[in-house]
Amino acid sequence: MTAHDRRIIESAIAARLTDQPTTVTKCIRKLRPNPLAEFELRIQRFRVLYNVDVETDAIVLLIVGIKLGNKLIVEGTEFHGHRSDPPQPSAE
Repeated sequence: MTAHDRRIIESAIAARLTDQPTTVTKCIRKLRPNPLAEFELRIQRFRVLYNVDVETDAIVLLIVGIKLGNKLIVEGTEFHGHRSDPPQPSAE
């Protein structure tokens, strides 16, 4: 990601997740149960998947990716680990 993109993401994380990271809003979405993350922060074309540790009152950032259509791209690869029903590879 470019330095500009990182600044946009850092600014949104500071603004949106500081006070009420578990409150569902237009930008914060609670995900369906899955093995990776509980929440998603939407920032323009970016998505930040995170959990909230209630005991320590900490936000654990897990994945930052780019949303392209129905795909989440992380480090140049389509990511499926946050889905409760990830697509299965086709048997050929």
